[in-house]
Amino acid sequence: MKFISTRGEETVTGAEAIAHGIASDGGLFVPEAFPEVSEDELKAMLPMSYAERAATVLYKYLDEYDFEELKAACEKAYSQFDEGDAAPLVKIDSSIYMLELFHGPTCAFKDLALTLLPYLLRKGCDLCGIKEDVLILVATSGDTGKAALEGFKNAPGIKIMVFYPNEGVSKMQKLQMATQEGNNVAVVAVRSNFDDCQSAVKTIFTSEACKEELEKRGYILSSANSINFGRLAPQIAYYFSAYLDLVSSGQIQLGEKVNFAVPTGNFGNILAAYYAMRMGLPVGRLVCASNKNNILTDFFKTGVYDKRREFYKTMSPSMDILISSNLERLLFELSGRNAVRTKIRMDKLKSDGVYEIYDEEKEELAKLFYSDYCGEDETVETIYEFFEEYQYPMDTHTACAMYAAANYMEKEKDHDTPMVVVSTASPYKFPQDVMYALTGNDIKDSFKAIKHLNITTAMKVPKSLAGLRDKKVRFDTVADKDKLYPEVLRFAEKK
Repeated sequence: MKFISTRGEETVTGAEAIAHGIASDGGLFVPEAFPEVSEDELKAMLPMSYAERAATVLYKYLDEYDFEELKAACEKAYSQFDEGDAAPLVKIDSSIYMLELFHGPTCAFKDLALTLLPYLLRKGCDLCGIKEDVLILVATSGDTGKAALEGFKNAPGIKIMVFYPNEGVSKMQKLQMATQEGNNVAVVAVRSNFDDCQSAVKTIFTSEACKEELEKRGYILSSANSINFGRLAPQIAYYFSAYLDLVSSGQIQLGEKVNFAVPTGNFGNILAAYYAMRMGLPVGRLVCASNKNNILTDFFKTGVYDKRREFYKTMSPSMDILISSNLERLLFELSGRNAVRTKIRMDKLKSDGVYEIYDEEKEELAKLFYSDYCGEDETVETIYEFFEEYQYPMDTHTACAMYAAANYMEKEKDHDTPMVVVSTASPYKFPQDVMYALTGNDIKDSFKAIKHLNITTAMKVPKSLAGLRDKKVRFDTVADKDKLYPEVLRFAEKK
């Protein structure tokens, strides 16, 4: 299968799309056409393991990869998850289910893609004949950074550098990154927000001068953010797997529709659900949940995307984003795959901070998506009330999705269609906020909060988080947002 740029100037193979991460014109790579999964193929996937299902979905896009090798890579990646189940589906009541995506090495949904991406990237480079070492640059709002660092640590021929907003991640997220092991990793805190980190990384990617300078040092650039299709593609698989689990457990009949509620920041996770829908997965509505930074809610309701607004730091920091990069891929589809129109809108966002879509595009959005946002007080109330009713603890991001899902079911009078809420992180990644929501206690120390959260909920503490207390801080560099490229060059020169 071929891939094209959302801005129209490049056509590549899947391997090239993954190896390069972003198109040379600044656009994002999308499949030339959506592959279809028939009902018979869905039936055939029912008895498969998660790894087999993931390989089957991925191969629809990456047909130049060897299927058996791809399946083996999936099995290796997902063997790292608790009890070998990468994406368990938990029934809450007759209509609500939790898709738990936090059982991997770093306790967040990014693990589903970033345990597999090292294979996809290295194999992609081999298929393209790329002999240079790969330098991966990652902007993170918290979870992607740690998952990428863990996935790529000590990978031969690859270096990875992560940038995160210094005051824009949780204490546990910061500690996870600052203590990262590996001889090929680097972490830099940035005196700004995630959007500025992401913009700086994109600028380096699209600068010929930067790329030439790095090529002299023997590196090509790639990305582990969801702008890279290799990061996005594995996420499509867990929507298929959740649906198949509902069928195999007798909750629904094959062909019945299911709704998904997704906490949304950079728009990659919910875009993966949209891609699954386009492939033929029976999906009713996609509930797009934002936090107090409700730019996506406003966009879905008005058709105007306007980032000229106050930026809020919230208790759901991975969603503290005003430039949702993957929305570009959805805009491309809404416009009838009009690359010129998409480029104009992205240019307007960069120059004016705002763009607007047409009425017919807004109408199409409303058919596919329901949007809502959850403020700080509502996040706290949702965590508390849900635990009181179901004895199920959830993190702050999942709470936003649950709040939006409940509002959707009530406002749209849709209580019969199963609602799968995508749970994106362990409550132990945000222990202080979750403990405050459950008890009203403001615990200053993260590890004390973990201990009290365990006593309160009886939920098992992930070993990877409990062990952070004794790990040495390796990275404490803090840089201004316009000084990131010199940090990249310094890292590239280290042997």
